[in-house]
Amino acid sequence: MIGGQAVPLTAIFQPSNHDPAAMIFWKIRLPRVLLAWLAGAGLAAAGMAFQALFRNPLATPFTLGVSSGASLGAALAVRLGWSASGLGVSGTSLGAMGGAFLAIAIVYGLARLKHDCTAGSMLLAGVAVNFFFSSLILLLQYTADFYDTFRILRWLMGGLQMVGFDAPLRVLPWVALGCVLLASLAGELNLLSVSEDLAASRGVAVNRAKTLVFLAVSCMVGVIVAICGPIGFVGLMCPHICRLLLGPDHRYLLPATLLFGGAFLVICDTAARTVFAPTELPVGIFTSFLGGPFFLWLLLKPGKLGEASA
Repeated sequence: MIGGQAVPLTAIFQPSNHDPAAMIFWKIRLPRVLLAWLAGAGLAAAGMAFQALFRNPLATPFTLGVSSGASLGAALAVRLGWSASGLGVSGTSLGAMGGAFLAIAIVYGLARLKHDCTAGSMLLAGVAVNFFFSSLILLLQYTADFYDTFRILRWLMGGLQMVGFDAPLRVLPWVALGCVLLASLAGELNLLSVSEDLAASRGVAVNRAKTLVFLAVSCMVGVIVAICGPIGFVGLMCPHICRLLLGPDHRYLLPATLLFGGAFLVICDTAARTVFAPTELPVGIFTSFLGGPFFLWLLLKPGKLGEASA
């Protein structure tokens, strides 16, 4: 059903430039669902990996400053009027991607200054970068005119508004490569989620494993944020719920988190488009609506916080 009217299946699955129903399905609905699933799966897998790496159920894909770096790049592109595009990617997305990779490089460089690259040093470096970039974003918003301020604010809300398959195809290889690497490191994540000493005693190259997880997850998240904007709480809620249902074994937790995270964001995006129709909410606002009660549930539920991840 499109536009409140029943549409024959043949009209949908036989695309035609003269058929509005087929064009809406193939150029808007299907690409948007695919992008939502890929973004949700990638963010959920990233949250799962960081929660294991830092042994903290409240870690998110944005803990190490990737989101703030991408947001700074996008805000700078808007503020300076970078309208040019490259390889079919808008200037704002290119700026966001550059900012995300800059944040990754800074966090990794700061963590390596102590020559051991511990989870604690990475976390502190990420928090410092996050706060610094956030202050620069506020400065850009304050000095921008009304129109640019609105564009920056709208981008920071996150969204999946797009036409065609270009965006899903750009996200797909990064999510696929990141998830393949996480799957190959499932055993290491199981040990790291208990303690680094235990992992080292079982023959795990701890620094190498942490570096691979950090770089793979951060690059995957950076591309997702550059395309979709920062969509919060997906990487917090989905892996935590899957861990409560299936336990902490990452051999089973990773595929479950991918499926649940993708489905979760597709459902959230559908609800954001339809609940207040004809007004469409940015999906980042809708996930934040769910994130607040989820934090309260974590706080009030019986047992110690993070008990399921031990």
